[in-house]
Order: sequence, then C-alpha cells, then structure tokens
Amino acid sequence: MPSRRYRHWLATALTFLSLMYGCSADRPADEASEQPSNPFLVAINEPIAYADITAEHLTEYADAVLEAAAAKAQAIRGTETPTFENVIRLFDDIDRELTKASSNNYMLYWVSPDAGIRDAGLAAYKRIDEWNVDFYSDREIFDQVVAVSESEELTVAKRKLVDDLVKSMQHNGVNLDPESLERYKALNLELTELTTQYSMYMNGDESILAVDEAGATGLPDTFKSRYAADGGYEIPVIRANRGPVLNNAADENTRRAFMTLYATRAAEENLKILDELVAKRHEVAQVMGHDTYADYDLEIKMARVPENVWDFLDDLTARSAEKAKADLERMKQFRFDVDGIAIDQPLYPWDTGYYANLLIKTEYGVDSEKVREYLPMASALEGMMVLYQELLDLEFRKVDDPSVWHEEVEMYDVYDNGELAGRFYLDLFPRPDKESHMYGVPLTPGGMRPEGRELPTAMLLGNFTRPSDDLPSLITHAELRTLFHEFGHIVDSVSFTGDFALQKYSRADFQEAMSQIFENWIWDHSVVSTFARHYETGEVLSKEVFDSMLAARNVNSGIGAQGMVRLSVYDMMLYNQYNPDDPMPTDDIWHYIADRFAYSSFIEGTHPQASWIHINTHPVYYYGYLWSRVYAQDLFTQFEEYGLRDTETGKRYRQLILSNGKQRPIEDVVEEFLGRPSNNEAYIRSLGLD
Repeated sequence: MPSRRYRHWLATALTFLSLMYGCSADRPADEASEQPSNPFLVAINEPIAYADITAEHLTEYADAVLEAAAAKAQAIRGTETPTFENVIRLFDDIDRELTKASSNNYMLYWVSPDAGIRDAGLAAYKRIDEWNVDFYSDREIFDQVVAVSESEELTVAKRKLVDDLVKSMQHNGVNLDPESLERYKALNLELTELTTQYSMYMNGDESILAVDEAGATGLPDTFKSRYAADGGYEIPVIRANRGPVLNNAADENTRRAFMTLYATRAAEENLKILDELVAKRHEVAQVMGHDTYADYDLEIKMARVPENVWDFLDDLTARSAEKAKADLERMKQFRFDVDGIAIDQPLYPWDTGYYANLLIKTEYGVDSEKVREYLPMASALEGMMVLYQELLDLEFRKVDDPSVWHEEVEMYDVYDNGELAGRFYLDLFPRPDKESHMYGVPLTPGGMRPEGRELPTAMLLGNFTRPSDDLPSLITHAELRTLFHEFGHIVDSVSFTGDFALQKYSRADFQEAMSQIFENWIWDHSVVSTFARHYETGEVLSKEVFDSMLAARNVNSGIGAQGMVRLSVYDMMLYNQYNPDDPMPTDDIWHYIADRFAYSSFIEGTHPQASWIHINTHPVYYYGYLWSRVYAQDLFTQFEEYGLRDTETGKRYRQLILSNGKQRPIEDVVEEFLGRPSNNEAYIRSLGLD
C-alpha cells in the first residue's frame, strides 16, 4: 500500500497530468498556481529542471504518466460512439506523454553522471516500454480505432494518420490470438533486457592500448600529450581515438593492436547476447506470421520487403566494384612506393586508413591533423549554427545558466519568425559511464495539446574530442561532418509543426536523409572559411588547402561505399537468412560475405559485431544509411541549383521535408521539393562512380 504522502503526491500529479491530457475544467486561481515538486511535472513548454532531478523523481514521473495513460486508455475503450476526437486524439495524447517520458528516462540513463539516476531511468523506461507494448496490442482499443476509420469522414491528413495507426497496431501484434500475443509480449520484454545488457557491456568497456615512444611514432604531439603515462602512452580504445591512431601511427603493430582491441570490445559477453537477440527476433517474426525478422521489420519501412533491400544493395555493390578495385590497387602501389612492401601482399584493415592518410598528405598536400588545428569545436559549432539559422530561417538563442544534467551541457531555444518554436540541448564530450555513440535524441515530439502547441525538444549526444588543459577541443574534418550530421537530426526534431505526435517521426529508412544532406556544406570553402580559423593564430583555412581536400575527397570512396554495403549485407544476413535449426556463427558471416567485395576489413580473431550498436538496437537498419543518402544527395541538388545559402530553398526544405514526419507520403513531399521524381544520379556522382 502506498504511503499517505505518496498517495497525496500522486493525486496532485494526476490532477496536473489530467490538464496536460485535456481532461480538466477551469480551476481556482490559488490551486492553479501550485506547482508539483517533481521537476518533470511542469506547465507546457516550461523547461525541465534536470539539475534537480533525483532517482525518485524518475520513478514517480513514470508512475504518474502510466496512471494517467491507463485512465485515458479506459476512456477510449468505454467510448460508445467512436470519433476522431474521442479515440484518435486521446490515443495521440497518450502516445505523446509516453514518448516524452520514455525518451527522457532513457536519455538520462545514457548521460547522467549519477548511477542512481541512470538505474532509475532505465527501470522506468522498461516499465513504460512494457505498458506501451500492451497498449499498442490492445484489441478493444484497436476496434475503436478501426471503427473511426470505417465510420467517420476524415480529411486526407487524418485519414493517413488513422490508416498508419491501424498498420502500426497490427505490426505490434494486435491481431494475434491470446497465446501468441502473450509470447510476443514476453519476447519484447526479453529483447529489451538483452539490448540493455549489450549496451551496458559495450559502453562499460575500458580497454587501454599501452605503447612506448617507438610505438607512438607518427601520432600527433597534441594527442600524445593527452595520454602520456610513465614514459609511454596509455590510449583509451574509444571512438574519438580511432582516427588519430589508425590514420597516423607509423608503427603497424600499434595500428593493428588498436584496431584489434576496438573490434573485440565486450566480445566475451555480447557475442552470446547477440546470438540470443537474433534467435528471439526470429521467433518474433514467426509469431507474427513472417518467414524472417527482416520480413517483419521492413513491412513498415519504405523498402517494404527484403527483396527490395537486396536489389538495392546488389546494385550499389556492382556500381562501386570497379572503383573499389582501383582504390585497392592504388593503395598497394603507394605502399610499395613509400615502404617497399610488395604489391602482391595483402592490404590489411589496419593499413587502409594509414596509407590513405599518407597518400593524401603526399599527393594532395593535406594533413588532417594540421586541418584539425583550424577547427576548434567552439568556432565550428558557432559557425554551423549561423549557417543553419540563415539557411532554415530560424534563430537559436543560448539559454544562460540552464538547469541541466551536467555542467558541460548547453541549452538553446529555437525561434521561428520571432516565436518560440523548439528547444535543444548539447552534450558534446565523452565522460565515464556516458553512452559512447553519437545521436540526435528526440525528447519531446511536439504537437497540439489543449493548452496550445507543445515545443518539440531534442538533444545532441556527442563524443567529440575533449578539450584538455593545454588545448581547446580540436575536431577533424571527419568529426565536423559528424557534427553537421547529428545537428541535422536536431533541426529535424525541432522543425515538426504537425498537430499529432503520432505523425512526428518519418520512416526509419528515410530519417537519416534529413541529416545526411547537411554534410554537403562542409565541402564548400565559402561556408567552412567563416569559422575554420587556426586556434592560435586566427588564420583562415586557405582556399588552396581546402581545394586539395576537395580533390582528395573520393580517395577510397569505392572501398568506403563497399564497406557500407558490406555492413548492410551483414545486418540483412543476420535477420533475413537466419536458420534456427542450424544458425551460422556470427563470426562466420564475415567470412561468408567477404568474397562479394573487392576488399574486406574483417580481422581474423576479432568480433566487431559485439560492439555494433545498430545490430543491437536498430536491426535491419544499416541499409537505411545508404537508402537515405540516395535521397539526401538528390535533395541537395536544389541547393546546388539555387545556392547553398539560399534561405528560400532552405525554408522550403524545412517546411516540406523536415516538418513533415509522416503527415504526407515521403515520396510525395520529395517530389514536390525536387519538382520531379527522385533518382540516384546525384548519389552515384558524389562517390565519383559516374
């Protein structure tokens, strides 16, 4: 039995949440002025006081949201005359608040320095996830949704929302018989637990590469100074250090050791977990009446069926094959020229980055570590924001002294034509116990509530090169690309202007396109020169150096394209060609697919699938990076035609593409923006394959 104090708090919280859900009438002025003590339970669009949050707040917040959602769900079930307003809008209200609570809890699990908050956030996320599975597979609620779709005259936009909701509930098991539905729900709980364990082991890996002075030859001095220890160097095996080591270490043993450690992170635990994940996802597909998990997963994506993905990947494999072979021969010839290694000797995976970097230095005069000195994170961030604001006709205002989960986090309000339109947070640097990948994380979907429009909110979870006592954060041009990409997800999130949270998110295999397009701006000197200034002298990155960077842009583009295809094929094989009676070991898949490509980066004895976040939490997704990039490059042709700083084109892009979500079919809005159907010509051209 809950304590009296807790019951009093819960009653207060539910009263407040009922306002959020549009269930209350006017209240007396003195009651309306009361504020609940939980930082999450604030008035619409009031920022969450993240600095004040405790583990107990997360638990209480989940309790209150789930109680309110249950009451709303019961109201939907009890509706005698189903209408869009009393069924679909209520469903959207529930989904919005569940999404917001789930996202905030999981975000704090990823980023909070407090172990108690991380644990409570994960526990609350799991509870909400379990409730959500029940909600989306509730037959009584589904029947009410179907009744609306069959009985009420709907606008085109509302018709699409209802039809998409019907498909989504069907995808979540609503038509299963009771026994199958219980198994489906149990599998979802088991999968959530397994993916959590996988991420925990991956993010908790603390591998260190220790090298002496000879082993550190070629590493940048600034990099070495950061990791100097006991006459040598202790280099954490993390994402931010991968490029500096693999592209610069002259000692092959150092490169090989780092790459081997990187590709074996968490293998002891996660190989077993991955086997379970693949097997259980296959069982989900069987329960849902599909042959494979890929068949099940793709039915709600643009690709629709595995055959379309395989055809797409086969086409890119064929198109990139000759360039990849030419890249490989060029690397081997260059290696022979500089180090005398015979051309018939293999080019190992730990060698490609090093020799490509050396070739670019030698033949193009571009030193990526020297370029880094022109890209202080603070300047790059400011310059990028200036560009995005001008291009998209938005304004970002930094909030002074925000209430955030870590002192390094920054907060910004987004204005559209002088009106507050969104909000985002920046958490840019790695620290212990923080999620190690890079993400644009939606926190609040936005949409209309009875009190008015709720602001969409997001955060950029980064792990960029950290500043030191001696140096500011200096990022490579490759990290600049990542910054532009992830911030693209942020502007996508805050640009949503639809009324319904259910329509906030685009199809999974298109959503990368909306951020990938922005990577193109880092290849224009007139853009980059506005912020690329040497951290000591203030000198602008010269046009001569930049033109050389541009000339070297497609060095190894064929190998790179095939690398992306190879990972996509691996992902598809896991989930489209799984045989439960004789499952292929996940290590063996690397060998099986190697012959399809001109170059394979697999290192014998390593297990990169043990620290690959996508096949853990985003199965049947990796092809989407390529699928999306085809759209991204095609969409970019409009900016090439009208100008990279053309605000009118940028506003059209924001209003048609970024703000759309699922309000209109993606193909329709893309065709309207382009003035023609989309094609892959720009993508092929961008790789130098035309």
